[in-house]
Amino acid sequence: MRPIDNTADTTVYVALELSRAIWLVAVRLPGVEKLVFHRLEAGDTARLLGFVAAHCTRTEASLGASVAVASCFEAGPDGFWLHRLLVANGIDNVIVEPTSILISRRSRRAKTDRLDAQGLLRVLMARHRGDHQICSVLRVPTPEEEDAKRPHRERERLVQERVRIENRIEALLLTQGIRKRPSLRYWDAGMDALRTADGRAMPPLLRAEIDRLKRRLTLTMELIREIEGERSTMLATPPSDDASCKVAALSRIRGVGDTFAAVLTREVFYRHFDNRRQLASYVGIAPIPHQSGAMDRDHGIGRAGNARARTTLIQLAWLWLRYQPDSGLAAWFRERVGALAGRSRRIAIVAMARKLLVTLWRYVETGVLPAGMKLKA
Repeated sequence: MRPIDNTADTTVYVALELSRAIWLVAVRLPGVEKLVFHRLEAGDTARLLGFVAAHCTRTEASLGASVAVASCFEAGPDGFWLHRLLVANGIDNVIVEPTSILISRRSRRAKTDRLDAQGLLRVLMARHRGDHQICSVLRVPTPEEEDAKRPHRERERLVQERVRIENRIEALLLTQGIRKRPSLRYWDAGMDALRTADGRAMPPLLRAEIDRLKRRLTLTMELIREIEGERSTMLATPPSDDASCKVAALSRIRGVGDTFAAVLTREVFYRHFDNRRQLASYVGIAPIPHQSGAMDRDHGIGRAGNARARTTLIQLAWLWLRYQPDSGLAAWFRERVGALAGRSRRIAIVAMARKLLVTLWRYVETGVLPAGMKLKA
């Protein structure tokens, strides 16, 4: 198959509506108004490629010329493996961000897999004819970039699991009037010494449930330590690629721990950005303008970007005030906020997080240390 030529109508457009059980394939052939639909079992890539190849063969025979294939599907739980498979078979595929597709603004609208596939086809055709604002297309990471995100994401889920188990143990103890759980180091002795608020021994079935939760908590904490140990070992070795160099550079800044450095690099700084507004938009902390006539104001941040990176960045902004009090960003925050508290302070910390993001981005790209920023001893 040859590269797509937008000047000639020799492109076969394919839209995939994916679900866990069924894949619906919609095909638009050159010079044919009627769409072709085909249902197949989810994951049956052999039938999918065979179906597309058969239509390409018939179209090439009728046109007397070779055709190209362009396809698309919405981002979803299937991830990026299907995209890589289609590209490897000569199909120009894009992954569309679902929320970027314009839809009818009626309060109720018809929705079926067939209608969704038709909408994807219209979006794909408009994009290949030059309208790149019709939708947002995801940048597909390499398998290595995707795999590098696993450790800090797994650690995040384990930390959430640890907090959930700890809260459950405390809630069960609170039902008996006990407001402090025993230490994990002396768990058995502490549980034996516990008495309910009315002087009774711990009920046996409740004790058994709490002991099982304690074992789950211990296992979760061991897994967290295992991941952190692997990360420390990785950071101790000389960096072998650009992303590892950025992680090491961020880890040298006072107030930036290994977890923050890994999240910011593997989620944000591994990509290329042309300017700081693209960077802030990707993280979701760029202001949204709202202008009409004489009215011109911002609607706050977009929150449409990487939520994990945004949360990490705002946490880092609070820590920055403690560990980098002499930096220019901390001075700007104190001058802007002063003695204000509450909502005004929370709004200002988001603005500072955006400035901090741009500052760290310039640091990892150029290596120039901003004024007032201190490194670890």
